[in-house]
Amino acid sequence: MFKLLNYQLPITYYPLPMTNTILKHQHPLTEYINRLHNGQALLKDTPENVLEVVGILKSYGVVMDAYYKNLLYISEEQFLVLFPFFKYFNGEITWGKLLRHWWHDRINFEYAEYCMRTMMWHGGGGLDAYLDSEEFRKRSQPAIQAKIKGNFFIQGLQQLFPEFLPEQVRLFAYYSALGQFWQVMCPMFLDLSDLYDRGEIKTIPQVVQHILDALVAAANLPITYSVKIDGKVYEIIPKSAGLTFLADTAVPYVEAVFFRGTPFPGTVSYNAQAQAISPDQGRFEYGALYADPLPIGGAGIPPTQLMQDMRHYLPEYLHEVYRKSRRGEDDLRVQICQTFQKSMFCVTTAAILGLAPHPINTTDPKEQKAIQAYLENWMDRFMTSRLLSANS
Repeated sequence: MFKLLNYQLPITYYPLPMTNTILKHQHPLTEYINRLHNGQALLKDTPENVLEVVGILKSYGVVMDAYYKNLLYISEEQFLVLFPFFKYFNGEITWGKLLRHWWHDRINFEYAEYCMRTMMWHGGGGLDAYLDSEEFRKRSQPAIQAKIKGNFFIQGLQQLFPEFLPEQVRLFAYYSALGQFWQVMCPMFLDLSDLYDRGEIKTIPQVVQHILDALVAAANLPITYSVKIDGKVYEIIPKSAGLTFLADTAVPYVEAVFFRGTPFPGTVSYNAQAQAISPDQGRFEYGALYADPLPIGGAGIPPTQLMQDMRHYLPEYLHEVYRKSRRGEDDLRVQICQTFQKSMFCVTTAAILGLAPHPINTTDPKEQKAIQAYLENWMDRFMTSRLLSANS
């Protein structure tokens, strides 16, 4: 897990002349370390990359808007509902909407849940620690008792399995936390598109700077969670818990979704004897920065749902790029995934800069050494990622 560092550092980075101190260790990905030192990003700065990254993030922002609203709706309105048949309807149940749902003419909210469950499974950060604390248990019990009041079956189930409902409350807390995280990220990506349309964003470093500025501005936003039952509000994660946007949602999200992820069925053997999956979750490399785009579109591949959603909201200038590709729209979802990975390397660049222990352009030898070690640790994790493919 990444250590939360000083995100109140100056957030404009200037090219730094490379010194012997910095170049002392030759990492296999030294080229990318040098890029970061010189104010560049992990993704090559070309007009084509700028167009693709901004376009895909605009599409992602529209989809993310739907995702976060549904996550928050589920956490607040579907709290401990045993059979939430209509949880994807946001309280608007009509025959037309139901028919579109059955016809699958809808947003794939299942992907948002996949990300949420991946975050919960990998854990990490203050949110994970709080949900295992005694304070959480004390705060969740009144809400549980209020919700199951008069339901003798569930009350009996609670007696037999006292950890079942608290675990469900933890799940709803992650629904809310991821919803609040995406609620911040969504306008960030849409604003980026607006700036590009006005000609104010022209380079990949400017894209990264925009994301970094937004992350820093939102870093200390509190993450809270409460539910209303029979007119009474129950605070499950109060503001006093001290959970914040950057440390307790953004960093765990990057770790869980960008890096670790989960092995996709059909692409790796789940047979324990085959030992194809590491028993150590910390060594998982199935996240967005590692996944092979080729299986996208196949059954059991969660990102297929995201790519399917984004294809409906592609800006025309990006859609035209895909139409002119060698296969046209025959492999549209795969092309969207490749572009999406490029954009995620830009977001990761912003995270690297924002979490750095010292300014990337420091001239202090000790700080330069610490920065070099910090960047090499990141590069170690990129060794088997799609970084080279994204820049080819």
